[in-house]
Amino acid sequence: MSTSDSAGAATSATFEITREFDAPRATVFAAWTDCQHLLKWFGPKGMPLSKCNNDLRPGGTMHYAMRLPDGSDGWGKWTYRAVTPPEYLEVIACFSDAEGNVTRNPWKANWPLQTLSRTTFTEANGKTTVTLRWAPYEATPEEEAAQVNAPGGPWAAAGG
Repeated sequence: MSTSDSAGAATSATFEITREFDAPRATVFAAWTDCQHLLKWFGPKGMPLSKCNNDLRPGGTMHYAMRLPDGSDGWGKWTYRAVTPPEYLEVIACFSDAEGNVTRNPWKANWPLQTLSRTTFTEANGKTTVTLRWAPYEATPEEEAAQVNAPGGPWAAAGG
């Protein structure tokens, strides 16, 4: 569970997940970056994406809302640091409000305010492997510990 943080140093707080899809890389990349596709699958079970606006370029943002079980919207934002279609995405991810301002995790107040997400898309034999590496970004030691020690893993503590 360790790769590197925003400065390139090894960190035990990095979470990695890999999945393989029976589809070409360009198709998987589009599913990951096009709001029309994201609205169909993105978000934890029971919390579908309800709004999506995506400016896919370095410095651009994806601002989105998930419909929470109580019917309200929970907002998030990605700020793109690197975009190399269809190979790579690097984003700073955070919870946000409807205006796109950075907010705290509503379920875990000591969760890192921002995380660095690096996603690679590799293709072999018509199948695409997606590898997501996710680490605290500019986090305090307490915030980093909250992610490392999250019951059920980082995804569960992030609200998913």
